[in-house]
Amino acid sequence: MLAKISATWKLLLKLLGPEILFNSLKSIHSFPHSPSHLGLMHRHEHLLRKTTKNFKTAITILQSTLLLLLFVPLIKPAPPTQQDSRIIYDYGTDNFEDTIFSQDYEEKYLDGKNIKKKETVVIPDKKSLQLQKDESVTPLTPKKENDEMPTCLLCVCLSGSVYCEEVDIEAVPPLPKESAYLYARFNKIKKLTANDFADIPNLRRLDFTGNLIQDIEDGTFSKLSLLEELSLAENRLLKLPVLPPKLTLFNAKHNKIKSRGIKANAFKKLSNLSFLYLDHNALESVPLNLPESLRVIHLQFNNITSITDDTFCKANDTRYIRDRIEEIRLEGNPIILGKHPNSFICLKRLPIGSYI
Repeated sequence: MLAKISATWKLLLKLLGPEILFNSLKSIHSFPHSPSHLGLMHRHEHLLRKTTKNFKTAITILQSTLLLLLFVPLIKPAPPTQQDSRIIYDYGTDNFEDTIFSQDYEEKYLDGKNIKKKETVVIPDKKSLQLQKDESVTPLTPKKENDEMPTCLLCVCLSGSVYCEEVDIEAVPPLPKESAYLYARFNKIKKLTANDFADIPNLRRLDFTGNLIQDIEDGTFSKLSLLEELSLAENRLLKLPVLPPKLTLFNAKHNKIKSRGIKANAFKKLSNLSFLYLDHNALESVPLNLPESLRVIHLQFNNITSITDDTFCKANDTRYIRDRIEEIRLEGNPIILGKHPNSFICLKRLPIGSYI
């Protein structure tokens, strides 16, 4: 095979001459090739020009060039965006041949003795390109860090406060364990259970205003030893649950609570309770054993028809003064307050209501 190629080149040199062959080499540069192909062609052209005085050497180089040209169409060009950082051609230096030979040695060394090292460089590039392609086609879904994420996507979680207002939830969502304040107003919650707050011991405020709550399980608030404010206003409650001991504010206005739905000692042990809102319900009497700590009591617009001397004061102690109470509202009830003067003798201010 090599003998036939050599004979062919000798015939071409005799017929065309070296200059025409040089020009044919120049035309090859117009075809798109990879940097490695172009480097090899520049190498042979340079050596051919340098050794034109030695005709036999030129023929040998041209034979190898012909072999290269025959195989170039069969080789797939490298992608234009990737370049081999090891190949740097300096055409203007005298050490061009040394550079080429050193590159040949490195290529042979990498292809022969150090194949594993070469493969470890190429494979990550393919994977990274594939990952980039996958990311551009299909966006990654947000990864859940824990079970609390759905609540904080539906609601707003901000430094211990969870705002789930007007999102049409029908049950208390799972809360982050560090939650201290929950605002779940104007939703469709119908029931509160003991499991809703079992693992959230740091709650200080709960607001369920404007829901559809009809039932609250016993023990729902029993583990909330730090709870200070509880609002169950504008629901459908018929009775009150057992309340946590450290409450300072309890709001259950605009429900359907009757007097039989409030236990006799429901408020007795709430020594920190300052604000009690039970207006717009169906109470027939003022709740018993109201704590001394109360400052504001709203009982307006109920069905209260009677008041005793022990309701707010102590009938057996005429010196007793209830100095913390600032406001009592009883308007809108079917009772004439003027008929019960001794019921308010311990108060600094008379209740708001009808006296005639």
